[in-house]
Amino acid sequence: MQTREYGNTGQQLSIVAFAGIVVKEETTENSSRYVSWAIEQGINYFDVAPGYGNAQNMLGPALEQYRNDVFLACKTNKRDAVSARAELEDSLKLLRTDHFDLYQMHAMTTEEDLEVATGSGGALETFVKAREEGLVRHLGFSAHSAEVAIELMNRFDFDSVLFPVNYTTWFESGFGPQILQEAENRGVARLALKGAAHHALEDRNHRVREKCWYAPIEDKDLLKLALRWTLSQPITAAVPPGDPELWHMAVKAAQDFTPITDDEEEELRENARGRMPLFDLTHA
Repeated sequence: MQTREYGNTGQQLSIVAFAGIVVKEETTENSSRYVSWAIEQGINYFDVAPGYGNAQNMLGPALEQYRNDVFLACKTNKRDAVSARAELEDSLKLLRTDHFDLYQMHAMTTEEDLEVATGSGGALETFVKAREEGLVRHLGFSAHSAEVAIELMNRFDFDSVLFPVNYTTWFESGFGPQILQEAENRGVARLALKGAAHHALEDRNHRVREKCWYAPIEDKDLLKLALRWTLSQPITAAVPPGDPELWHMAVKAAQDFTPITDDEEEELRENARGRMPLFDLTHA
């Protein structure tokens, strides 16, 4: 598995992550098997969040023996300092670790998210204090709004931003390029979401795959092409689908990564035409 530098930290991350949702509602045996296989494939970037059901409970024991060799990222969707601190401490216990390599504000979307999290008594205060205490090493956020993402980077020197770099959303709604450009200009590391997603669903309750709230790409060749497009952007790594089968396909697709060609990009542009993007320029 190829690796790329996380910002200018010297830390090398596998270009595809282990998506914590993979172990949501899985058995202990399956969770351990998935994690071990990921390590064997050269994956050292693991991403999880409290919002992913019982994924933390399952990932903690499965990852424990490899903890010192991986980059572990977690998130909180709490916007105030007190709740964020409580959730951070809970996540550390469940994941059986004394620190996170990256801690992120999860799914920053609305003006309220922005103002509460960065205001007095907001989650950002907990993030900064936790970094001072050595509980977290790097600070970041995941974005569901381009406007909020750019303003967050204006207000604080985050280490990274995790956001959708998805061909349908990129071509059909224009969501993504402005976050990428702003982060690049500021030297903020870029981490990608939804590289193997196809388009949004009319009704998220009518899912093709239980762990995907969008329509995932299930065709092996198209999935590889889409993921290669995402990885051809100036990003560090991509977090693949949480469905175990599709995650496995994404890891295999990334093993022999080559940059996408102009003709292949045009093929994806045509494939995206008329499809419903996962995000628009303001919010999910």
